[in-house]
Amino acid sequence: MADYRAVAAVCEAVIYLLHSNYAPGDFNNELEFRVYTAGDFADPIESGVSLFLYRIFANGSHRIPAGRLTPAGRRQTQLPLDLHFLLTAWGRSASLQQTIAGWMMRVMEDTPILPVGLLDRVIPGVFSANETVEIALAELATEELLHLWETLPQQRYQLSLPYVARNVRIESAQLLGAGEPVQERTFEYQKANNGATS
Repeated sequence: MADYRAVAAVCEAVIYLLHSNYAPGDFNNELEFRVYTAGDFADPIESGVSLFLYRIFANGSHRIPAGRLTPAGRRQTQLPLDLHFLLTAWGRSASLQQTIAGWMMRVMEDTPILPVGLLDRVIPGVFSANETVEIALAELATEELLHLWETLPQQRYQLSLPYVARNVRIESAQLLGAGEPVQERTFEYQKANNGATS
C-alpha cells in the first residue's frame, strides 16, 4: 500500500497525465500544468490547467479489511482516502478555456484508472506494485463551486471541473502485534467464600 506521500503523488500524477497528453499544435498556445495551493490563484497561469486539492475525506466504505497482514503475522492498518480536487482551465479567451476544458475531460475519461507506473512517476516509491487509483468526475453543486471560488484570492470564477480520486490507501508504518493462534480452551472456576463454585 501507499505511504504518507500518496496524496501529493496522486495530484502530481494527474498533472503529469495531462502534460504528457498535451500537444502544443492542438491549441496554438503554450500551456502550463501545475498543482495549486489557494495562494497560487492570486497570480494564476495565463493558459493551461491547474489542479487544486480542496477536500480530503476518509472513505468509510473501505475501512474493512483493516490492513495488510505481513508474513510475520502482524497487521499494517490502512487509511483509505477520497481526494476531491478542481481542474481549472485557464486561457485568455473563452474559446481557449472551453477547448482546454473539453480536451482535459477527454484525457481524464480515457484514463479513469491511474496505474502504479503513473502514480510513482513524479514521486517514486510511494505505491506498491499492484496499486491503482480510480479518478472520476465528482458531483459538486453550482452553489458550492461558486462559494469555493469566493474563498480563493482571485475571487473570479474560472471554468473548473470537480474530480475525485477514490480509495487512496495510506498504510501505517506501525505494525500491530498478532496474538498466538488459539490451541485449546481452558475453563477456570473460583471457589466462593461459602465453598460453592461459580
